[in-house]
Amino acid sequence: MCGIIGIIGKSDVAPLILDGLKRLEYRGYDSAGIATLVNGHIDRRRAEGKLGNLDALLHAQPLKGRIGIGHTRWATHGAPTEHNAHPHATDRVALVHNGIIENFQELRDELTRAGCNFTTETDTEAALQLLTHYLRSGKTPRQAMAEAMKRLNGAFALAAIFAGEHDLMIGAQRGAPLAIGYGDGEMYLGSDALALSPFTERVAYLEEGDWVEVTHRTAVVHDEDGRVAERPVVRTQLSGVLTGKGNYSHFMLKEIYEQPQVIGDTLTQLVNPALRRVVLPDLGIDFARVPRVTIVACGTASYAGVVAKYWFEQIARLPVEVDVASEFRYREAPMPQGGLALFISQSGETADTLAALRYAKAQKQYVLSVVNVPTSTIARESDAVLPTLAGPEVGVASTKAFTTQLTVLACLAIQAARARGAIDAGREGQMTTALSEVPSRVVEVLRHDERIQEIAHRIAEARDVLYLGRGTSYPIALEGALKLKEISYIHAEGYAAGEMKHGPIALIDKAVPVIVIAPRDQWFDKTASNVQEALARGGQAVLFSDAEGVARLGDKALYAITMPDIDPFVAPILYAVPVQLLAYHTAVLKGTDVDQPRNLAKSVTVE
Repeated sequence: MCGIIGIIGKSDVAPLILDGLKRLEYRGYDSAGIATLVNGHIDRRRAEGKLGNLDALLHAQPLKGRIGIGHTRWATHGAPTEHNAHPHATDRVALVHNGIIENFQELRDELTRAGCNFTTETDTEAALQLLTHYLRSGKTPRQAMAEAMKRLNGAFALAAIFAGEHDLMIGAQRGAPLAIGYGDGEMYLGSDALALSPFTERVAYLEEGDWVEVTHRTAVVHDEDGRVAERPVVRTQLSGVLTGKGNYSHFMLKEIYEQPQVIGDTLTQLVNPALRRVVLPDLGIDFARVPRVTIVACGTASYAGVVAKYWFEQIARLPVEVDVASEFRYREAPMPQGGLALFISQSGETADTLAALRYAKAQKQYVLSVVNVPTSTIARESDAVLPTLAGPEVGVASTKAFTTQLTVLACLAIQAARARGAIDAGREGQMTTALSEVPSRVVEVLRHDERIQEIAHRIAEARDVLYLGRGTSYPIALEGALKLKEISYIHAEGYAAGEMKHGPIALIDKAVPVIVIAPRDQWFDKTASNVQEALARGGQAVLFSDAEGVARLGDKALYAITMPDIDPFVAPILYAVPVQLLAYHTAVLKGTDVDQPRNLAKSVTVE
């Protein structure tokens, strides 16, 4: 899930490449580097750690050259050191790589026997040495890449520059995204359109197995069979302005506070408040005939899928299976004729989710994606797309992308219910009105920020934390625990409240806070009983509920936050916000890197 950018420009490109890497740092920040050609020779600068270290190095040791490639790394093979940082280079070629070369050891052994000298611990160097070997045998750069693509196995994207070739950059992809940017006498390669947005709005995407030769004016694409291929050039709507934190301490906090706006923006495209109806675009789906929905996603997006399972089954009476994408294919699940496969992804580039999508298509499922990047690979390979309108999300821990995913899925569940005759116009009106009120209710929740910050002082002292919820609050408990783990590094687990006495209750004592997600819904009384069980074992409860729920249990809890009174249908969207704030403030108190937590990256483009 590394980030790649390459530029053939009119002036020194290193500052431009650095700017593009700043937009790709969400993909990885273990190390970074840039390579250019200077008088025909490869020159490069690399630095361990975050991009600021490379920036400082470039100020101390400027890098010239009108052609270059850059990389920000999430380490897979080899420790995150300067030694293993990209670009990797020989005297003939410099290479950057996103993904995994699965047969790297076989290639490494073969090329070592042929006299190649490996100097890093990375799988990337196998591709580098393979290209170098072909070049030294007399092949041109174009011939070398064509031959290399026949030998490399795995999911990867590559960009390379070649000694003595000031007007040639070659990119290639298989199973990982790579975009071509078209400028005025300048050309670009990038992992996504966001990296290229400061330079051009005109972008083409390589397809599976493509490789491309780029000069300052042209791009010639070759498909996996070596034939010249046309790839459509589209205009992106992304802004070239680098997203800033504004007056917020972290991107994550800014993005939490953007939720009223982006949920409202998302609803605007899906709900007609005057008619009190959901009005979706024509998706080509007859929900009355769909036998089953299969929802597939990773991480936070998978919890959005679990909420959607409750909605589809309870409201639309439509059977749903939910799978984490990293396991879905390996079950080799039979899928029903006429089934709908629903994929959820913020980036639209998640490798496991994309692989699962391709499995579903092979099973002849109709594929619908809910993504935040409508030009992403998952969106392009889907039969239909419902975009979230969260805007760029920089913080690695997803916040506004999650709540906008829930918003889209809620609307989709209402449409499915209407198509299946499972709800009448009156109930549809109630639910769409409740959705329309969510942005203003989120504003009310954000007013509890200072109180939640106080609670975070207690959570920051804990080694273990439990989150409990029932019904649609159960996946919010899972999400709350994930958020706390991701950014504060405190061990946390989310459980269905009724499962607590089947094991997790053994963990409860006065040192283990129990976060309870308990809106006044049909399950509240049972959740209240579980809270009493925890309190009887010395547990210290933090309660999120509405006024009536707090009146019932608040005096028994260590802390209680009174949430707005709402239709339980929209509770998962609203109750996601306080658990985000709690994780955020706890992480700040722990002194962790909130926006770029250790070992994580925003877009997971390797399996």
